[in-house]
Amino acid sequence: MIALVLFHVAGYLRSLRVLQPLIVVALLVALVLAQGPSGPDAGELAVRTFADVAAIMFPVWAWAARALLDTQPDEQRALTAIAACRPSAPTWAGLLAAYGVNVSLGVVALAIPLIQALQAGSPGRAVLAGCALNLLVAVPGTLLGAWTSRIIIPDPGISLLALLGGATALLLLGMGRLSWLSVPMIDWMRAAHDGPNVFVSHFPTTALHLLIWSAAVGTAYFFTTHQTH
Repeated sequence: MIALVLFHVAGYLRSLRVLQPLIVVALLVALVLAQGPSGPDAGELAVRTFADVAAIMFPVWAWAARALLDTQPDEQRALTAIAACRPSAPTWAGLLAAYGVNVSLGVVALAIPLIQALQAGSPGRAVLAGCALNLLVAVPGTLLGAWTSRIIIPDPGISLLALLGGATALLLLGMGRLSWLSVPMIDWMRAAHDGPNVFVSHFPTTALHLLIWSAAVGTAYFFTTHQTH
């Protein structure tokens, strides 16, 4: 499994596709996050940044995951599936590799906000909750990218439209009565903007929602890819 994960990551890095989301994250950091909060409410504003970054990075993580999973040619993917000791191993390896890359992108995006939050004296529990939130949100972001990868949607144009449409649909769905079916972006952003204490107290509910959503969507993805093979 480790060898398969490293194989995916190495191919992604060699293809230089990683530069695309990395440039987007670098621009986000340089143009938006580098300015940092100021004033008497700097600590609270710094906590909000963690929630905002999670929402902004969600489509970036999906995009990066899709690109990583599409890097491997179809013939090579078929050979990997044959050589693997378990039929599910290539699927697990692809998702783990994509999640690892997304976590790395998240570290780049959160490095400056984390320093700013510590300097502004933000509550430690709120900072930890903000970091944990981003780790959790990277999971559904990775799964959205997987669902729009070539193994599910062969046409690259339709795949990209599906990714953009899926991210938009999840955002809009989160605003209505069916928000329990969506990734709770609106909920965690609203909680963060209500203050660090509210954000921390609301975090377990958000985390449970993300885990249940990821488990359901991930299970459906494994079933679909198994049927494809």
